[in-house]
Amino acid sequence: AMAPGKKITARIKRTLPVKGPQAPTLSELMRWYCLNTNTHGCRRIVVSRGRLRRFIWILLTLSAVGLILWQCAELLMNYYSASVSVTVQFQKLPFPAVTICNINPYKYSSMKDYLSELDKETKKALETFYGFSEGKSKVRRSVDEGNSTGSDFFKQIPLLKFEDFSKTATDLRSGQKRKIEGSVFHKDSSIVNSGDSNDIIGFQLCDANNSSECALYTFSSGVNAIQEWYKLHYMNIMAQIPLETKEKLSYSADDLLLTCFFDGLSCDKRHFTRFHHPLHGNCYTFNSGENGTILSTSTGGSEYGLQVVLYIDEADYNPFLVTSTGAKIIVHDQDEYPFIEDIGTEIETAAATSIGMHFTRSRKLSKPYSDCTETGADIPVENLYNKSYSLQICLHSCFQKAMVDSCGCAQYAQPLPAGAEYCNYKKNPNWMYCYYRLHEKFVKEQLGCQQICKDACSFKEWALTTSIAQWPSAVSEDWMLRVLSWDKGQKINKKLNKTDLANLMVFYKDLNERFISENPANTLVILLSNFGGQLGLWMSCSVVCVIEIVEVFFIDSLSIVMRRQWQKAKKWWNDRKRARSGKPPEASDLERQDHDNPICIDEDLPTFNTALRLPLPQDNPLPRTPPPNYSTLRLETAFTEQLPDTLEVGQH
Repeated sequence: AMAPGKKITARIKRTLPVKGPQAPTLSELMRWYCLNTNTHGCRRIVVSRGRLRRFIWILLTLSAVGLILWQCAELLMNYYSASVSVTVQFQKLPFPAVTICNINPYKYSSMKDYLSELDKETKKALETFYGFSEGKSKVRRSVDEGNSTGSDFFKQIPLLKFEDFSKTATDLRSGQKRKIEGSVFHKDSSIVNSGDSNDIIGFQLCDANNSSECALYTFSSGVNAIQEWYKLHYMNIMAQIPLETKEKLSYSADDLLLTCFFDGLSCDKRHFTRFHHPLHGNCYTFNSGENGTILSTSTGGSEYGLQVVLYIDEADYNPFLVTSTGAKIIVHDQDEYPFIEDIGTEIETAAATSIGMHFTRSRKLSKPYSDCTETGADIPVENLYNKSYSLQICLHSCFQKAMVDSCGCAQYAQPLPAGAEYCNYKKNPNWMYCYYRLHEKFVKEQLGCQQICKDACSFKEWALTTSIAQWPSAVSEDWMLRVLSWDKGQKINKKLNKTDLANLMVFYKDLNERFISENPANTLVILLSNFGGQLGLWMSCSVVCVIEIVEVFFIDSLSIVMRRQWQKAKKWWNDRKRARSGKPPEASDLERQDHDNPICIDEDLPTFNTALRLPLPQDNPLPRTPPPNYSTLRLETAFTEQLPDTLEVGQH
């Protein structure tokens, strides 16, 4: 039997209504929330009388919630935006590194032993296709003698004349016709061929492992076709020559530099650092910072920059490799790699070229504001250039890595990865077909390099303004060329030709350093303040209100749902146990527990206050003591004289 106190406690728990977060149903919880929350709209929905007024308040409340969500989303999107600020400072500026290369990478007179077979094949193709033959004045460039560099290779990849894209082509080397197979790729498809289709020439590359896999490369210009074919074989030859030998075959600092001035003072080859570029031979960098010293200038203008006179030596140019005369320069930071072939500026001969510079430093915000990288350490591509990270370094390194993985060797124009070697036809007969196929995927962004590589967050830039003047002038040409010839160590009666010389000036136009930086347009404090303003404007709500919403709609609602599921599962399990034991089902625990008040636990005895909150029973009401009639308490004389026994009592 249950103790009387516990019986009363159980009765109170079953009878008292339950409100607030401990409500047994979601509808009761929502009603309690609307009546007690600080958001006025929710309260008006519950207390409003009439369906129309309640509908209007529901509509207004939902509209306010929608506006809050929209405005907060806009605030979040604007939080990750950046504002750009430009700062201009006038100060002493460090002078950049200036790299200078001759357009012709190697002296043709020194290379004829290596290129004799290639030049011979090129001349035969020119004579067959265009009826071109060199005169006796070019006997100096005889190619009848020299080292064999791959005659079989030239036979396998000859220049071809395509006849209206039919299945036959004419070999320009032998004049014989041959069948061709494979898909046609127009190397310069952006150029419209205005001539006869029979004038289209090109070459065929086939997979050495599968001769049926071939690709045809055609060109709308015969000049482009011959140059591309020549460069293809040229890289194959140069890849077999040791680096020390190539450095000797190229131009020395004494060959390239005639005069030098910087900041009004004389300079010489000791101020230049040599590095070997695969496509441009020996290049020389002024102010490379290799010895730890970086020159600077405190005055703008051409007189306080770098002034050099370059000896180009046009007569010793390779006629098939390069078609222009002059030098290439690039202005860059000391930690950057000079990509001469990509962004180099060409310098004319017989002219004075003035290059004025404006210096700009830029700084972008990294994630989440932009997709840039600070140092490149987060990019899964090995830096092959041993210089600070840049987008170009990443793209070239990525392609070279793909070249080594796919073709088994490295492309000649880019640095070697560890453990790899440059491609050549003797060791890698399939490299040309593989290279062209891979390069086609790279251009079409199918290798994934463009998706992996990112811009650098900080970089330096020198904006260049170029002006050109005729140099030397007609009145000073004679004496100037004689003096320069004497400085060059030649006889006076054999003066230099002005087309062999180029005058270059590189200087700051002003000493204004422009610093472009990105700054967050919003801070966390501003974002939270804007959130608070939106909540207060549309819902008369604060941070405490938001916490209340989270507690009621998420924590309490989930608690109610989970409790009801637990009670159902418990009831099912108890019914199953009783069914197995054959006992009759008892009263529903779920129904009983729905009215339990969790606030009152079994150990708590009922109090006077909780007892007063018990509702009156509807059936068989219990008898109650009637309230006293205060008129009966009024003292009246009922008897005329006092009774004797009362006197005795009074006397006692």
